[in-house]
Parts: sequence; C-alpha cells; structure tokens
Amino acid sequence: MDDKNSEGGKARRFWNWAWGLATGAIGLAFVAGIVFWGGFNTAMEWTNREAFCISCHEMQENVYVEYRNTIHYQNRTGVRATCPDCHVPKEWVPKIIRKIQASNEVFHHLLGSIDTPEKFAAKRAVLAQHEWDRMKANDSQECRNCHNYTFMDYAEQNKRSATRHQVAFNQGQTCIDCHKGIAHTLPPVEQHIGAPKEGAAPDREAVAPASAAASK
Repeated sequence: MDDKNSEGGKARRFWNWAWGLATGAIGLAFVAGIVFWGGFNTAMEWTNREAFCISCHEMQENVYVEYRNTIHYQNRTGVRATCPDCHVPKEWVPKIIRKIQASNEVFHHLLGSIDTPEKFAAKRAVLAQHEWDRMKANDSQECRNCHNYTFMDYAEQNKRSATRHQVAFNQGQTCIDCHKGIAHTLPPVEQHIGAPKEGAAPDREAVAPASAAASK
C-alpha cells in the first residue's frame, strides 16, 4: 500500500500543512507587528516636530512668536530647545500620557476656543498654570534633560544665580518654581522672586500656606 495514502502518511501531511500554516501566520503577524510599530513610532515622531507644534495658528501667532525672541531659540552656541523638548516627555509612558492629553487641545482647536489673540490672552494664565503644574509634578524633567543642579559649575555663574541655585537645590525646589516665563510672555501673576507686580493675581502656591495658617 502506498505510504502516502496510508493513515500515517495522511497524518504527516496534515501536520506538515498545519505547521506550515502556523509558521506562516506567525511570520505574517511578526511582519504586521513591525509595520504597525514602525507606523506608530513614525506618527509619534512626526507629531514631535516643531513644525507640527506650530501648524495651528494659535501657536504660531502667539507663543511661537514670543519664543523666537528668547535665548532658547537663538543664542551664541547655536543649541536650541524646541517646542517638544520642553513640552513632551522623552520617557515612553509619560510621552503617551501627554499625547492623549493633547487630544483635548486638538478638540479646543476645532472649537476655536483660543483662535483669536483676544481669546488667547484671556486664557493665557489658565493655560500657563496647567503647564506649570505639569512641570512641577514631574520635577521639571524636560528642563533637567539639559539643565541639572548636579552638573552646574557655580563658579562660572554670576553671584546672584549661583546663590539662588544652591538655595533652591537645598530647599528641594524645581526649575519651574523660579523660571516661569522663561520662553513665553509671563501672565500677570506674582512669583516668589522679583519685585511685586501691580495688579497681578497672587501666585497660587504662595497664598496656599497663608490661607492654611489663617484657617487654623
């Protein structure tokens, strides 16, 4: 009897076919995974470009114009900090969370919530506070990707900066505690440093301790 037509031959042919099918499916899934991951990562990086950040007129005509007049845009060394360098975390999970949060910004772009200079100015303090809160919560991680207390040479800084940086380090402060308005126009709010600003809203963090003390 022909071995091909025997029960054993049929079983071998079935298992060869099944194995080939499984191998093909696994290979196809692997290739599809690579394609999907490549496409997803490409999309992530595409949305991490400064050109994408200023593609809506709200950003290009307001904060981008302000940013171009700061040292983070142009300086003697030619080292730039672009929009994503400051506003998008580099770590994977925080980056994904930030991207999800950004969908709300797209929604408000479509609604036209800040589509005029007047609307933007009215919302500036609220928008700025959201970003300050985010940076405070992550210890100004995006700032510290380039600036770090540990690597500062205080001898090379002017006296005021060297003193303030060492005090801030010892008190556990983070960059955004003192450097609000470093790349964009500062809303009319008080800070912990500098002269009082007439007509400015009080710093939320500064009034919190006083309010707590008064309530006791």
